[in-house]
Amino acid sequence: MPLFAFGLNHHSAPVAIRERVAFPPGSLVEALQGLVSEGVASEAALLSTCNRTELYCNTGTPEAAADWLARTRSLDLPDISPYLYTLPEQDAVAHAFRVASGLDSMVLGEPQILGQLKDAARMAESAGTLGPQLHKLFQHSFAVAKEVRTSTAIGANIVSMAAAAVHLAARIFERMSDTKVLFVGAGEMIELCAAHFAGSQPARISIANRTLARAETLAARVRADVLPLEALADVLHAYDVVVSCTGSPLPLIGRGMVERALKARRRKPMVMVDLAVPRDIEPEVSQLSDVFLYTVDDLAQIVSSGMESRQAAVQEAEAIIRTRVDGFRQWLDSRDAVPTIRLLREQAETRRQAELTRARRMLARGDDPAEVLEALSQALTNKMLHGPVSFLNQADVDVASAVGAVRRVFQLEETGGDLPPAQDS
Repeated sequence: MPLFAFGLNHHSAPVAIRERVAFPPGSLVEALQGLVSEGVASEAALLSTCNRTELYCNTGTPEAAADWLARTRSLDLPDISPYLYTLPEQDAVAHAFRVASGLDSMVLGEPQILGQLKDAARMAESAGTLGPQLHKLFQHSFAVAKEVRTSTAIGANIVSMAAAAVHLAARIFERMSDTKVLFVGAGEMIELCAAHFAGSQPARISIANRTLARAETLAARVRADVLPLEALADVLHAYDVVVSCTGSPLPLIGRGMVERALKARRRKPMVMVDLAVPRDIEPEVSQLSDVFLYTVDDLAQIVSSGMESRQAAVQEAEAIIRTRVDGFRQWLDSRDAVPTIRLLREQAETRRQAELTRARRMLARGDDPAEVLEALSQALTNKMLHGPVSFLNQADVDVASAVGAVRRVFQLEETGGDLPPAQDS
């Protein structure tokens, strides 16, 4: 069956649609097994993240596969058709390679998607739906992603506010593992920053938020403790890095609060990152010694510089992907020849066994062994040549192409031999 990729992502669909199509992690195995058991596909894998839901499968009925995707999420196909892309074979392969390499991500070149794609392959393997074709596709995707990342600057430099915040803090403190980090707020930007800082394994992470329930949800993911927003002034001195992003119309952290914190810290430096608009930290804080205050504009400059560098690497990455797609296409084409090769071997074995049986009968009745071997070799030769000779004799129109095909198959050019004369079998 031909290979297809179906899906929608942050390019094609708004979050309101993406969240309706997303698969909960615990439902993937059952969903994949259902797809294959229904006969819609022979192999299948699902990639479902906050930014994309994609089905990779072998199917002879792509319409049925797209309908299954909608139906499994309790939707009608017309509900998602305007946002859905359907990519046949070569386009599906190129898409998988681009996804693995981070070229199709919201943050260009980000590495997290590669891990998510590996998880999708493992999930399909657990479900028993990862056949040879998809297994090969994923293995090639991982290899391409590695080549792109090592051969280009696609993964170099900083291209997100969250990564920039970590970068700025790391410039001040020798070891991030010794720092204590406080996040003020619990919105989307703080979630991203918390995930990045958690990767550097600081000594402590705390989240201060007006709504404790929301802070507790984020804290569970990044192993943080939770503080009420009202405690900010009392605890500020305990933290080396403060990242704030709330919806407050007025600053939450003033110069006086920071001065008191610095005094309690005995002038030990602090890094403060204000990602809020309007600002959460009074601009006058930047005038204090031992405080390194960065605003969203400061981070934007770092991100802009990094994006320019990564964009320059995109063309190199795309060239690598095009070459690797061609290689995978050749592998797919070779797979198409497998049934014919199998039939050819089966036919040759059947004829060999028939002639061997005949030779054994001749030996059993006392015929001269030399004559038996001669008869066996002649019979096998005649049977081997019958097909190509008949093919040449029946080539009424394009004789030159037929002759060329036979010469290539039997490597007559390499041996310098001529076509054998026609023999009856």
